[in-house]
Amino acid sequence: MRVAFYAPMKSPNHPVPSGDRLMARLLIRALELAGHDVEVASEFRTYAATPEAAAALAPAISAEDERLRLKWQSAPRPELWFCYHPYYKSPDPFGPAISAEFAIPYVTAEASYAAKRDGTGWAAQQQRVGEAVLQAAVNICFTDRDRVGLSAAFPAARLAGLKPFIDPALFEALPPTPDPRRLVTVAMMRAGDKMESYAMLAKALRLIESRTWSLSVIGDGPMRHEVQVLFAGLSGRIEWLGALGAGEIAKTLGRGGIYVWPGCGEAYGLAYLEAQAAGLPVVAQATAGVPAVVEAGATGLLTPDGDVAAYAAAVAALLENGETRDVMGQAARRFVLEERSLATAARALDGILRESAGTGARE
Repeated sequence: MRVAFYAPMKSPNHPVPSGDRLMARLLIRALELAGHDVEVASEFRTYAATPEAAAALAPAISAEDERLRLKWQSAPRPELWFCYHPYYKSPDPFGPAISAEFAIPYVTAEASYAAKRDGTGWAAQQQRVGEAVLQAAVNICFTDRDRVGLSAAFPAARLAGLKPFIDPALFEALPPTPDPRRLVTVAMMRAGDKMESYAMLAKALRLIESRTWSLSVIGDGPMRHEVQVLFAGLSGRIEWLGALGAGEIAKTLGRGGIYVWPGCGEAYGLAYLEAQAAGLPVVAQATAGVPAVVEAGATGLLTPDGDVAAYAAAVAALLENGETRDVMGQAARRFVLEERSLATAARALDGILRESAGTGARE
């Protein structure tokens, strides 16, 4: 099929790296691997920090909508519209209407709806998301948490599940050479959930300061200084690597012993899958979407949400028990390479689209 791909929050061609951009790129590659012809329909970003900013986008949205319609008067029209990650701050203002006009299936992936936002000025944006979810031939959910949320808000919505995945090629080519005492984390340095996770990690490491470990931190961002302040006093044991390319990240992970990232508010976290592909067991919290990418007790340890002492104890347990750490690391690598690969996801995604676009059957 000719697929028009649209990511209203952040285009796959956006210059700033993020999990959203990576997942958009992975979905495109999965679609192409399944034999579909994919075009990024628009680079237009509908993300707005406030309801007022969202309303101010109306003229630009109208102009972009007209551009798309004029384009497809002469160019081959898409046979399916695929929208990645519509939510109240970045709904899809184009796909639902264009899909209805062209009589093509409309599909969402990682759509979310938060009823509590209706009373905070976002009702109009929320309505757009809700209408799109109900119109969609299928809404693809990456986590049980998202699936339950959409099902509760829209019982009539058509839903399907696709497990989060990565392209493991870089990791397959690099056999792990782990340093069992080396902790590794990969995360942007910005306000919000990321800063909360860095703060929790710093507190946990102080609780096990007497043990032998080092920490390699891959990442950068506007709050780099604030993050480094959190680890003050541990500076001799922290390696600040800054932002690295994909190849260097894979090499650094392959030399690590344990992946540590609490995961406060994580939608799921592709970095967890990358770490496991490199052979690292994970220590994270059993919170948000993290359980969708870490198999608790098999590929890592998941601790209660917000429990710093439990998190520190889990890290210490893997530092002390080399056999458990090795078994989990090997299981983690198998888990991703065999179950969460791009090839596996491409087959599953193609099956979902063919079934939904062909029959419209509800799940």
